[in-house]
Amino acid sequence: MKNRLIELIIEKAFTYSEEPVFKLVSGRMSNYYFNCKAVTLYPEGMYLIGNLIFDLINGLNIKGIGGLTLGADPIAYAVAYTSYLKGKPVEAFIVRKTPKSHGTMQWIEGNIKKGDKVVIVDDVITTGKSTIEAITRSKEAGLEIVKVIALIDRQEGGREAVEALGYKLISIITRDEVMERYGHKNI
Repeated sequence: MKNRLIELIIEKAFTYSEEPVFKLVSGRMSNYYFNCKAVTLYPEGMYLIGNLIFDLINGLNIKGIGGLTLGADPIAYAVAYTSYLKGKPVEAFIVRKTPKSHGTMQWIEGNIKKGDKVVIVDDVITTGKSTIEAITRSKEAGLEIVKVIALIDRQEGGREAVEALGYKLISIITRDEVMERYGHKNI
């Protein structure tokens, strides 16, 4: 499943340029870019991601899985759906970028509450900023974070930033794995 997911990422989500033409969230320019929505919203991608991450969290006795909207959302949904099919349901939740402006004005949406054990997910981790924001908001809501998972680690300091907070980051795929396969395909 992981090998097929790497193939899908190269086919649908990965773009490379000899010159750094891609602006990252941090403002830094890069010569490659991952647009993971092209895979996380693709049926086969959802299937692969849901199964790969479910296998990583199975047995953790967690209530929910989620992260900062929008990158984490399809990942959380895929895992929640897969967990239900496998008879071990885990709730998906969303961490908003800004609190809801009406009603309950919540930062977090979903059927989770203070004291629940959760896993934080993100599609791509570069500096770790969005992953850390999801961790911070989840902690402020009283959630107990038991694992942090990134679909792709760009290997540019994000892992170290998350781990400096005391959370081990697990990545499904690394930049090096994609670059190695990309080079072999001569795309």
